[in-house]
Amino acid sequence: MSGILIIAEHTRGTLSELSSELVGAALEVKESLGGPLRVLIVGDQPDQFIAQLNMPGVDEIFTAQIDSPHFDAAAYEEALYLAALQSEPALILVGHSANGISYASALAVRLGSGFAADVFKIEMAETGLRATRSGYGNKVNVEIDFPGKSSVVLTVRGATFKPPIGAGVAKTVPLTVDLTLITGRYDHQGFIEAPSSGVDIGKAEFIMSIGRGIQDEKNVPRFVALAEKIGATLGCSRPIADSGWLHKAHQVGLTGKVAGNCKLYIALGISGAVQHLHGMKHIETIIAINTDPNAPIYNVATYGCVMDVFEFADALERAI
Repeated sequence: MSGILIIAEHTRGTLSELSSELVGAALEVKESLGGPLRVLIVGDQPDQFIAQLNMPGVDEIFTAQIDSPHFDAAAYEEALYLAALQSEPALILVGHSANGISYASALAVRLGSGFAADVFKIEMAETGLRATRSGYGNKVNVEIDFPGKSSVVLTVRGATFKPPIGAGVAKTVPLTVDLTLITGRYDHQGFIEAPSSGVDIGKAEFIMSIGRGIQDEKNVPRFVALAEKIGATLGCSRPIADSGWLHKAHQVGLTGKVAGNCKLYIALGISGAVQHLHGMKHIETIIAINTDPNAPIYNVATYGCVMDVFEFADALERAI
């Protein structure tokens, strides 16, 4: 087996950014792994996404037409299974999303493949393919090898790999999928729109996050204004979101969003629990402000200052 197979993800006519990020992940190991890079599009009108996925490094695009425009885990699993039987890839990449995790492990079982979830690093080691993911509540990074496995299925964390830029020269290959004998298909009832928050932590390059150190909900507007003045996206730790002081979309961490594109992160009054570190400890420059000199946030901070967050805010406001 050789090559890489990716499955695209889309909702209501919009291609997920995770789809192109998977191409970026595949290119990390394409040359060393060998073989072609193929992308599979499943849907009632799969051709509408061909141009967007015809990216540098993509050799072929499989299109599998099904009878529903909505996501169906059973249909996606079957289409990807048939595509894998036809192309015999050494690596299959699925987005680590609500959709992807609903069928990726089942696919690995059917193929007898190795499997790892929520992967943020893929590389070739002396022993073969190696994937890295977090473990024990993000306290350690776990490197996973797959001895004796000719193929591996991975779900890949979003906002982690950069998609290639430009157009490719991939050829399109239609794939016939028979869904008549599949059981357990989804019955789509409708969509419920999530309230818009106007913030995208995953894309932000500069984030200022607030935690319990701001003490009271009445202090939130001050930091909202401060973030706006310095050009930062306002983030927060879990207690702030759980208390309803800020929308859940602002939360950085394991149960929030990973700050995947962030270059500068300012943590105000955040102790640095492992759940929060999950979303930001990879950032190149981290500035931490906390009154506790032993706060775990200082273990990952580039710069730190033991002081009251309000005093820091006063100084910053004076400076600008």
